Amino acid sequence: MKKLFARAYLVLVLLMLYAPIILIAVFSFTESRILGNWTGFTLGLYDNLFSGYDLDAQVRVDPNLYRALIYTGIIALSAACIATLLGTIAAIGIFNIKQRHRRPIMFLNSVPMINPDIITGISLFLLFVFLGISRGLATVIIAHVVFCTPYVVLSVMPRLK
Repeated sequence: MKKLFARAYLVLVLLMLYAPIILIAVFSFTESRILGNWTGFTLGLYDNLFSGYDLDAQVRVDPNLYRALIYTGIIALSAACIATLLGTIAAIGIFNIKQRHRRPIMFLNSVPMINPDIITGISLFLLFVFLGISRGLATVIIAHVVFCTPYVVLSVMPRLK
């Protein structure tokens, strides 16, 4: 009975976590412009996004939306590649040091994962302002690399062991 309740609780928690994402994904394929109002299946919203023209309203879609989509891809690919490289190198380095030094370094690696993302983001923003670094695409990529690298280290370490 205890095992059944534990599994039911796990399913409930996962449902609560993923239901909003699934609902947004499903409703992105509707004709309606109001979230939650299903009027039929269509790819129209995606067609509008990628074509840059809204056929129903006969207006151009804001080009900033398309630009944001392109920058999101650039940031994601760049940050993932850089974080994977840095995290793998760091994990190999941590793996090759003495056991007594490894534990404190792994603890320091865990701090960014425990720290709320918004606090890390604001801290990096303030650091960039303090250092006089102009904010832009490069600083966003650096911030995302800082977020992702500890997870790479944590993922690579068991493979090395």
